[in-house]
Amino acid sequence: MSMGFLGIQMAFALQNGNASRILANFGADVHQLSWFWLVAPITGLIVQPLIGHLGDHTWSEFWGRRKPYFLIGAVLCAVGLVFLPNSASVTQFMGANVLLLAVVFLALMDASVNVAMEPFRALVGDMLPKHQGTLGFSVQTILIGIGAVVGSEMPNWMAKMGVATTASAGHVPPNVIYSFYSGAAVLLLTILYTIATTKEYSPKHFEEFSESATEKKSSFLDIFRDFRQMPPLMKKLGAVQFFSWFALFTMWVFTTSALATHHFGLSPDDTSSAQFNEAGNLTGHLFGLYNLFAIPFAFLLTPIAQHIGKKNTHALALFCGGLGLILLYFITDRGMLWLPMLLLGFAWASILAMPYA
Repeated sequence: MSMGFLGIQMAFALQNGNASRILANFGADVHQLSWFWLVAPITGLIVQPLIGHLGDHTWSEFWGRRKPYFLIGAVLCAVGLVFLPNSASVTQFMGANVLLLAVVFLALMDASVNVAMEPFRALVGDMLPKHQGTLGFSVQTILIGIGAVVGSEMPNWMAKMGVATTASAGHVPPNVIYSFYSGAAVLLLTILYTIATTKEYSPKHFEEFSESATEKKSSFLDIFRDFRQMPPLMKKLGAVQFFSWFALFTMWVFTTSALATHHFGLSPDDTSSAQFNEAGNLTGHLFGLYNLFAIPFAFLLTPIAQHIGKKNTHALALFCGGLGLILLYFITDRGMLWLPMLLLGFAWASILAMPYA
């Protein structure tokens, strides 16, 4: 049921670790990267609640409730994965600006990941009884971690297998391109596996067995009504999440450029040399590490929270994450950069879990 999460998270990791690098390869200045990356949160802000609402009100005897969104999202995301690193080649046929085209494919990828991911989160709640819910989400956590590690490390692994890590100016190195191809293949295969092996309950079954069947049906406008009526505690949590994701996007957007200039001593204008692409591979490796460290931390959160409380656990995790970001600047030995990733892994595990606990 959760196998598709592996492919989705692999695609998400490839995007987070390589989008800035690809845009830089296409000629984007470092100060422009944040503007190009705005497509990710904006599309998520629009797509996530919309898909959640549509999924709750969709039913087909053949396709089910959530599976149409899995398939549509997977196909569109695979298209984005294939064409984003090849935007320079596509522009030769279309005559469009390469950066504009790359941003379009980035937006397509991000929106499609959200189209596929949101129904997957709801599927566990739809299909599993309450006493199996924790196990279901634990399996999701493990598969998310595996997909994130594989997606982050893939360009580095390709380089170690002898795939070229440099390309002419204005183009993306082959190790990144083939990593995106691999991500597209894994995404489609895992989504198709979930579709083929999962049978969703019909609305009739929900009426008979679901405890929530008698609840009042919601409308799309309830999204905005609920936002206005949000409890004070939720508003405080929203502020915490705001600053947490501010830090995360800063890391995802600027790590490659920061490593290239700070640890490799490159000029900000150098976006195609072997050392710049080595910095890009190192970024993927570091992102793979924090996702790997997050897996055991995800299972340690509960016992830690039992001793010091959920609020203090999350505060401690965020403090460790902030310390990790600071250490990225002060640690000059590249061999010690695993330490900030260890701290960020603790924060990442908590950000994904504690606000919903």
